[in-house]
Amino acid sequence: MDEPAKLQMLKADLQLLTTANDLYLVQLLEQAAVAISQEGIVLRDDVQSSMVQVQYAAYLFRKRAAADASMPRFLRYQLNNMVFSQKGAVPNDV
Repeated sequence: MDEPAKLQMLKADLQLLTTANDLYLVQLLEQAAVAISQEGIVLRDDVQSSMVQVQYAAYLFRKRAAADASMPRFLRYQLNNMVFSQKGAVPNDV
């Protein structure tokens, strides 16, 4: 999924209809990608990686309104599953 499509998905998730927050949302998508990579996850060009990045950015957006908000369980589980599947994968050349 390309960056404009991720932005559209994020806006749909947050139910935003205008372009007023687009610059901020693009930065949140970048911040989400960095945070995900810091957890040891390699983002690929697939639906799962794109959606977890969008969901993480949506969490960051919502977190600014309630600083004590914890990460949603579904997102934490999805990140855990991604890192475990990537780290536990057996290379094809073995």
